[in-house]
Amino acid sequence: MKNNTRKNNYLFIDEVQLCNSFEKALNSLHATEKYDIYVTGSNAFLLSSDLATLFTGRTFEIQVFPFSFAEYVKYYKPKNPEASFDAYLKEGGMAGAFLYKTENEKFRYVNEDVFSTLVIRDIVKKYKIRNKVFLEKLIDFLMNNVGNITSTRNIAKAITATGDTTNHKTIGSYIDYLCKAFAFYKIRRYDIRGKKYLATEDKFYLCDHSFRYARLGTRNMDYGHMYENMVAMELLRRGYQLYVGVLFKKEIDFVAMKHDEKLYIQVSDDISGDSTFRRETDPLLRINDAYPKMLLARTNHEAYQYEGIKVLDISRWLLGKE
Repeated sequence: MKNNTRKNNYLFIDEVQLCNSFEKALNSLHATEKYDIYVTGSNAFLLSSDLATLFTGRTFEIQVFPFSFAEYVKYYKPKNPEASFDAYLKEGGMAGAFLYKTENEKFRYVNEDVFSTLVIRDIVKKYKIRNKVFLEKLIDFLMNNVGNITSTRNIAKAITATGDTTNHKTIGSYIDYLCKAFAFYKIRRYDIRGKKYLATEDKFYLCDHSFRYARLGTRNMDYGHMYENMVAMELLRRGYQLYVGVLFKKEIDFVAMKHDEKLYIQVSDDISGDSTFRRETDPLLRINDAYPKMLLARTNHEAYQYEGIKVLDISRWLLGKE
């Protein structure tokens, strides 16, 4: 392998886990100080925790997310970007799906080629899971309950009620595997008044909402929670740490923190009704500090203020226009 001493030399290695003792080779290459090395691999073998053990202090993790709505629009170049929101809501951000023309082809790629083949297969292989069918039932349950507060005990009870025998420890282990594979993201609860993290009950969001459509279709669809999923992933892309806010038994969908910045965000699909609008704004109005408060929904018009809360159209916010 040659290197040019007059230029920066970059070394890209894909699916590195297929090589025996790859960590020795990488350490050897790193020791030469001649290359800027980029390594990618399957989730089942090359999780960040594994890297931390193999290359302590010598790695920098670059987390790659599916395409955002802004990137989706940049790829397709529609005349009216905001009108593409409904298409993105279904198709999601798995770039490989963009190469297919029909909805069925896109969903087949997302569900079979990506989720079933790469995610489920890799988890089963890495953790030696014997009951693949049970793992898939758990995945479908989490997809059906995106954005719902839940716990491993509640999930175990729900799945046991369908005829499967399980317990909260097994559920907890399987969820941990799914989160380590970046298939789901766990969002903890945060007591805003007490300024402390709560140990019980969390929310789970999908790495890309298209997986939900591809596997389960629109049955039992909660569009408000799908919007939440899109907002959660966008906030993670923008570098925020996320929590579910709890205040006087009220819930704030997201408390987003980054350095000294803090945002309080509510998400809804439709706020045209007075009762829905009050339900979404009431928790934000109870917060007694000066950090920005936002309500994101399908308003289809310019942003406006309501008693210190900025009300934004979700598509414009996702595009970075607000």
